Amino acid sequence: MRYLIKNAKIVNEGSITEGDVLINDQIIQQIGSNLSDDKATVINAKGKYLLPGVIDDQVHFREPGLTHKANIYTESRAAVAGGVTSFMEMPNVKPATLTIDLLEEKYKMGEENSLANYSFYLGASNENLDVVKSVNPKNVCGVKVFMGSSTGNMLVDDREVLEGIFQSSPILVATHCEDEATIRANSAKAKEQYGEDVPIAQHPVIRNEEACYKSSSLAVELAKKYNTRLHILHISTEKEIELFDNNKPLEEKRITAEVCVHHLWFNEADYDKKGTYIKWNPAVKSKTDQDALFEALLDDHFDVIATDHAPHTIEEKENKYFDAPSGGPLVQHPLYVMLEFWKKGRISIERVVEKMSHAVAVCFEIEKRGYIKEGYFADLVLVDPNQSHEVTKDKLLYKCGWSPFEGTTFSNLITHTFISGHLSYENGKIIEGKHGMRLTFER
Repeated sequence: MRYLIKNAKIVNEGSITEGDVLINDQIIQQIGSNLSDDKATVINAKGKYLLPGVIDDQVHFREPGLTHKANIYTESRAAVAGGVTSFMEMPNVKPATLTIDLLEEKYKMGEENSLANYSFYLGASNENLDVVKSVNPKNVCGVKVFMGSSTGNMLVDDREVLEGIFQSSPILVATHCEDEATIRANSAKAKEQYGEDVPIAQHPVIRNEEACYKSSSLAVELAKKYNTRLHILHISTEKEIELFDNNKPLEEKRITAEVCVHHLWFNEADYDKKGTYIKWNPAVKSKTDQDALFEALLDDHFDVIATDHAPHTIEEKENKYFDAPSGGPLVQHPLYVMLEFWKKGRISIERVVEKMSHAVAVCFEIEKRGYIKEGYFADLVLVDPNQSHEVTKDKLLYKCGWSPFEGTTFSNLITHTFISGHLSYENGKIIEGKHGMRLTFER
């Protein structure tokens, strides 16, 4: 496992330099010019960009218990093809990941099946505060709190428990913020008006700005009260931006925020064409919200970009509004989405790398990943900026077999993905034989 990547445009820490990268086993051994190594496989990257692998801090791979939708093996393959070299997976599976034993069982599944590097969140509920207090900060990414609608018993709506989590969690608390009472009231109004045939365009009305802000502002209030390390997931409204600080370095922030690619790419006008295929929680909202989210990303109110990859089958998604589950498959295309914005002049490629790799590593204090540095794990992606490709069903690696980006042509092409030094993807083909590694954290 020695590779020498030659003549690449290396994008790292805010600059682009042309050079070579030598990979030895799992590690970036050397970065420089005119490197040579007789034992290394040489990859000529002339004209291509070499990026640190994407770290996706929010995915749902559906294992265990929901594997008719997806599993760790299938979705990690899709991730690798999309340049996502590490992921952090959510606990709302069956059974929900609410104990240390269940959490370690998932890590065993990751070890046996994941092509990408992996971490798994412990879930919080109204009943497992003692478990939250016992989680290991060194090898678990965070504690996930659903402060809004969820599946099973993972909705944390007991104020005393919430206070306990924010006061006592030894690691980062990641929250899904939507106010359940507001959503229920809005759902009742929609049913009064439309009966059971509520149009999908009502989704951002039911899961509106008020529902999001009420919950996220509560999370921020609790985090400030207890000095909690809080990370709020998938912000979807302009109003919520004011909750986050952009006046201090990321390393000093105790409260951070994430925006997801679908909230940057789609807005409510797309419901007419895409229907329930773009039904997510929180909802895709107005063009005004969409534009404001992008600006908040650029001015550092938002710290990282993620997917919230959450696949469902086509049959499930084609139900009526209340029966169609929220979520969709995204992990094969987040880098393509952001590089398309780069091509259109809306963001620099250096900032794409910052928000999808560097900042995630900083937010979660990930050990030796997220950068192209000597001594770091070789999680790397090569991108050809001059090859276009259309998203078609036959190219999708998701178990569910569909994508909200079908029919979209992206004007870049990922040609190689390295996972901890292993060449896992090359020119359209997954190269198996080695699994990813469990992420560790410098806490």
